[in-house]
Amino acid sequence: MALKYGVKQLVAAANARITTLPVEDAKALLGDPGVVFVDLRDVRELEREGMVPGAFHAPRGMLEFWVDPDSPYFKPVFGEQRRFVLYCQSGWRSALATATLQDMGLPDVAHVAGGFHAWKDAGGEVAPRPSRD
Repeated sequence: MALKYGVKQLVAAANARITTLPVEDAKALLGDPGVVFVDLRDVRELEREGMVPGAFHAPRGMLEFWVDPDSPYFKPVFGEQRRFVLYCQSGWRSALATATLQDMGLPDVAHVAGGFHAWKDAGGEVAPRPSRD
């Protein structure tokens, strides 16, 4: 079965209307108290490769529910007046997620071009996934 609109088209359409930060610009935001990095990757990816230091982990499948203040799953971090910089492994999931959050009305959301791969390749800091003590 051929799809009318595949993943490549979805990602391209999202990238055409969202803010994509070059990895060097994203790296410059690390440590800025007005910025929250949001890691969308699966927990196994975080355990295997680490994550951006201080990033908030929001599994892609729960993101919309965690962002919506009317959802029983709402996470208060998404109610803060901060800039949200999303990333995944390669920039595909984060592009789609950024478009969705933009559509939902989150005011300041962007994603990292090339995702965590690009972050690491550019010498970005990497921290282990925090323990869940």
